[in-house]
Amino acid sequence: MSAKQKVLQELPNDLNPNRLPRHVAVIMDGNGRWAQQRGLPRTMGHRRGVDTLKDLLRCCQDWGVEALTAYAFSTENWGRPVEEVDFLMTLFERVLMQELREMMEEQVRIQFVGNLNALPALCKPELKSPWRRPLKIVALYLM
Repeated sequence: MSAKQKVLQELPNDLNPNRLPRHVAVIMDGNGRWAQQRGLPRTMGHRRGVDTLKDLLRCCQDWGVEALTAYAFSTENWGRPVEEVDFLMTLFERVLMQELREMMEEQVRIQFVGNLNALPALCKPELKSPWRRPLKIVALYLM
């Protein structure tokens, strides 16, 4: 996440700011298929999914949406090939360790929900760190 980078600064003219939802939820599904359809490795799709989620978060911030929930990894995902699951866990660690600091600087409140026991050991201390303290503007709930 680049500091102060804006995806969309202004609300499109055809959207009424008084009718926007306070909470938006997305299911991060189809990233691997997206990549395969383009002749790319599935891992490239997962990376692109992270970038898209960051863009969506910025959009929510810019438009005044108070909360964004991202369902990012289900128990069924553990049944994927080991290499793909390992990549997803490594990607999660990288995002957690590198990019969440910028989110905090941008006043984003992070809350992780769901069964976190199977996540990599390196991530667990971060899940209980200052990311969880209440901040202002947008909450990103990762499930």
